[in-house]
Amino acid sequence: MALPAYLEQGKGDTTVFLLHGVGGGKEAWACNQPVLAGQGFRTIAWDMPGYGASLPLASCSNAALAEALQTLIEHVGAKRNVLLGHSMGGMLAQELAALHPALVHGLVLYSTSPAFGKADGAWQQQFLQSRFAPLDQGLGMAGLAHQLVPTMFAPDAEPARIAEAAALMARVPADSYRAALSTIVSFNRLAALADIAVPTLCLAGELDQNAPPAVVKKMAGRIAGADYVCLPGVGHIANIEQPDSFNGTVLTFLKQHFPI
Repeated sequence: MALPAYLEQGKGDTTVFLLHGVGGGKEAWACNQPVLAGQGFRTIAWDMPGYGASLPLASCSNAALAEALQTLIEHVGAKRNVLLGHSMGGMLAQELAALHPALVHGLVLYSTSPAFGKADGAWQQQFLQSRFAPLDQGLGMAGLAHQLVPTMFAPDAEPARIAEAAALMARVPADSYRAALSTIVSFNRLAALADIAVPTLCLAGELDQNAPPAVVKKMAGRIAGADYVCLPGVGHIANIEQPDSFNGTVLTFLKQHFPI
């Protein structure tokens, strides 16, 4: 397994692994990683296989992506590992926690869910068709991002923040985007939530239509001792839309459970 590309900032016994979603990359955490690192946490922002400088997998699956994350975690060799996963990144965090619980000492499951359904289900196939339509029409990733990203933000979000997220998505290779989405439609770790025995924060955005607060709250209720926080006035990409609110909430959780 090739070592994924990553950006490291900060020092400390607790390492926070920043796991982006399908439209991101390690640069998605530009407004967050320096803040966490400045508060005494070692931070690792990865490029998921097929993204940024990371080589794609020969065959993309949830288990194979978790194996790539395992490779990175073991390479870093931290004393404590906290996985902070956004959307698909949150699904990979759950996948790794289910397959290799000894590697995970804390979780921040952010704007994500524990299950997507059946890969061959009618709803899942309709979802893929709608997401792939701009690519099938020849608009490319930039055209797709122009259509999709604004729907992931609050109606009154700063245009510069939307543009930042759209630029990130536009840089994702189309083949990697297709592979990632085709992978997550088969994700289901609902039954494994009850086995999570580490400090966990389930973090939602009030206006998120992709991972609605009710879904995130219900997920938190299935994890013993999990905290649930809903950030007001934000959509699916709170760490870019309102980074100060996002950073403050994450740091409160980290400092409570993993003191410097």
